[in-house]
Amino acid sequence: MGTFIARMNAAARSGHGDGLGARSLKALDAVGGAAELDTVTAPLKRAVQGLPLGPLRGVLHGRPLGHPLHPALVQLPVGAWISATVLDFVPGSERAARLLVAVGVVTAAPAALTGWVDWAEQPNRQMRTGLLHAVSMAAAAGLFGASWAARSRGRQRLGRALGLAGLTTAGSGAAVGGHLAYRQAAGANKAEPVPLLVEPGWHTLGRVEEFTEGQPVRRAVGEVPVVVVRVSADVFHVLADRCSHASGPLSEGDVADGCVTCPWHGSVFRLSDGWNVGGPATAPLSRFITRTDRDGNLQARLPDAG
Repeated sequence: MGTFIARMNAAARSGHGDGLGARSLKALDAVGGAAELDTVTAPLKRAVQGLPLGPLRGVLHGRPLGHPLHPALVQLPVGAWISATVLDFVPGSERAARLLVAVGVVTAAPAALTGWVDWAEQPNRQMRTGLLHAVSMAAAAGLFGASWAARSRGRQRLGRALGLAGLTTAGSGAAVGGHLAYRQAAGANKAEPVPLLVEPGWHTLGRVEEFTEGQPVRRAVGEVPVVVVRVSADVFHVLADRCSHASGPLSEGDVADGCVTCPWHGSVFRLSDGWNVGGPATAPLSRFITRTDRDGNLQARLPDAG
């Protein structure tokens, strides 16, 4: 932990002369690079992945929504806590403020569960930053829990002070969460840029005889890698070779039951349409249509690429 703190201090010093925002970014980048945190994240990851969640795990990831569930659920506790803090400045609103503080504490639990489930499927850099985010939000929930207890005993002034401290801590944790989501792209659809990078028209992937049935093969459409799976003599499936969860290479995964499984975190995609049917991925993959030209070459293009 001493090494971690020293790294943070060094990052802050390296930003001397920069604005507060730049120094904060460098400090958060240092968190992501702090390999010593892996002694904490590794056992936590195993514990979260070992939870007997079954099919609920996909729901917690947000697969039915098509995007992570965690950002939606955090609106409940944070909104309740902000509202409680506002009511603290309105005379006669003590009871309503106490109720909102309690609502925030209770709804923080499912929000945290979705966050931990997503966190356990991230690369090391994101897990380190996510740990700081989780600690900050847990501290905020603890402060609001203490605020509720103080309010319940009639100690309104202490309750308000604890609530304000909790909201400040939650704001700091939210800033770390924003860094995790937008600077480190945790939870973002890694395959979204594919249609923007593929040139229109047909692209040759190789001779038909180069592809063995049932074996995923990596090829390229321009600069975009794709995975080609031959199903039968004249049926081929071509998907972007970039898992939408963390950019894992599907061409190194297993093919079974009409699907290909990412070797990194186990996301499963249907070959016929690219739909995500399992694992932590919440977005489907771009699917290419195929044809064989008169010279026996396999060609592919995006359906709307002309």
